[in-house]
Amino acid sequence: MQRGLPMQPTVVLLKEGTDTSQGKPQLLSNISACLAIADTLSSTLGPRGMDKLIVNERGEAQITNDGATILKLLDIVHPAARTLVDIARAQDAEVGDGTTTVVLLAAQLLKEVRGYVEEGVSPHIIIKGFRKAAQLAIDHVKDIQVTVDKSDPERFRSLLLKCASTSMSSKLIHQEKPFFSNMVVDAVLCLDQDDLDESLIGVKKIPGGGMQDSLLISGVSFKKTFTYAGAEQQPKSFRNPLILSLNVELELKAEKDNAEVRVEHVSDYQAIVDAEWEIIYRKLDAIEKTGAKVVLSKLPIGDLATQWFADRDIFCAGRVPAGDLQRVVKAVGGSIQSTCSDIRREHLGTCGRFEERQIGGERYNVFEECPIAKTCTLILRGGAEQFIEEVERSLHDAIMVVKRAVKNGEVVAGGGAAEMDISAYIRKHALTIPGKQQLVMTAFAKALEIIPRQICDNAGLDSTDILNKLRMKHANGAKYYGVDVDGPEGVRDNMEAFVWEPSLVKVNAISSATEAACLILSVDETVRNPQSEAPNPGPQAPPGTAQRALRGRGRGMPRR
Repeated sequence: MQRGLPMQPTVVLLKEGTDTSQGKPQLLSNISACLAIADTLSSTLGPRGMDKLIVNERGEAQITNDGATILKLLDIVHPAARTLVDIARAQDAEVGDGTTTVVLLAAQLLKEVRGYVEEGVSPHIIIKGFRKAAQLAIDHVKDIQVTVDKSDPERFRSLLLKCASTSMSSKLIHQEKPFFSNMVVDAVLCLDQDDLDESLIGVKKIPGGGMQDSLLISGVSFKKTFTYAGAEQQPKSFRNPLILSLNVELELKAEKDNAEVRVEHVSDYQAIVDAEWEIIYRKLDAIEKTGAKVVLSKLPIGDLATQWFADRDIFCAGRVPAGDLQRVVKAVGGSIQSTCSDIRREHLGTCGRFEERQIGGERYNVFEECPIAKTCTLILRGGAEQFIEEVERSLHDAIMVVKRAVKNGEVVAGGGAAEMDISAYIRKHALTIPGKQQLVMTAFAKALEIIPRQICDNAGLDSTDILNKLRMKHANGAKYYGVDVDGPEGVRDNMEAFVWEPSLVKVNAISSATEAACLILSVDETVRNPQSEAPNPGPQAPPGTAQRALRGRGRGMPRR
């Protein structure tokens, strides 16, 4: 008689309640999550894109159509879908524009190959095909890009204006494109052209007024800081003043907590008080001897010092934000001093004109005609606070795009023209490749068409009709033809229509979207720890803590 096989013991590897899902269903579920995110963002693409109103848990509302901002505010929890949030943030940090494009492209790549995954094609074959197609696409961008001659300043400036206008055409401020494009280009061109540090462009938001009341100050401007009574007696305007920037407190301080000074006689206490006054007066005398007429400090300037400066016709401002003080130094020269002794002329800065100016309901300190100005300030006006915030985000995107164009100087036609040309090129190339790779590369080419298709859908045009026209144009070698949301034809030569984008935006978007799609396709199992679902309760108290805490409470102390 045959003996029965021994029973296999149950092996428990994971904690009870751990959720594990694997195989093809898991992969398809991840693709569906990414498509759900793309559906949310798709209506914001292009010059006729809609805006989203997002209200957070504190009831604060934000209106935006910037892809990276929307994804940041949505607080997405699906682990695979978070990959798309990451690529949108990376695109925003690296290039500034194309955040919606990169998410739509990644989701569409997954959508096009979902059928192949269901039919059992190995994800690694798809990944290999995608990587090859992405490399072909990036090489083709370099073939169709146009390099602009930087030696002619007028032509170069007009290129930057076109890039800024294209970036703004899908934003809330598209009605004021000429006004804001000039402002953005002037702001970027006033930076140090070798460094191009966009953090030196200060942005100040003042509710009230119209958008056209916004202005660019080629220098530094910051909101009037908290001041004591004597400040109103100080002069508010100077020509060619010397400016001293300090990191010094000019205030009589009360004794620190728990400080103990033992004195035998009243005269000893008076000596301590006199010493404190002596120290501050010594600092103030040293500042006056430098000849500075404008004194700024990161730390507080007290009422005594404020009145003392007012008596000597010196303007002072304490508690100046660190970023603003840094930009003042960049504009006027000199350096931030952490002591009042041994301040020499080279430590001071100067500017052509300093004044305190009323802008809207606020008073601003303005430094203009700065000799070494490598910084500027954008003062934004508008009706609602949410509106001004969206203007700031739009200008940030435009500034980043202009910065990239200054650094690289290579542009491609926008409005879906580049995507259509790359799609036609990859489709043609795919026919020379045998096997399943041909299908994958054709899917990649079809996915690129989501950008012009979505621009058409958002503008209320017939996307099928316009895409057929574009395919015909690109097949005949008209490589700059893209979508025209205004004209009767629906298509036009976007290079001639000055719809330009830096080629870096396209290269970055294609490579990031392909990487994200490959990453999601390579995941076939998700193991979710049950603890990660519950809110973090903090570390457990050691055993016996509760009894020790209650011992002796309200029962009298135990007898010895």
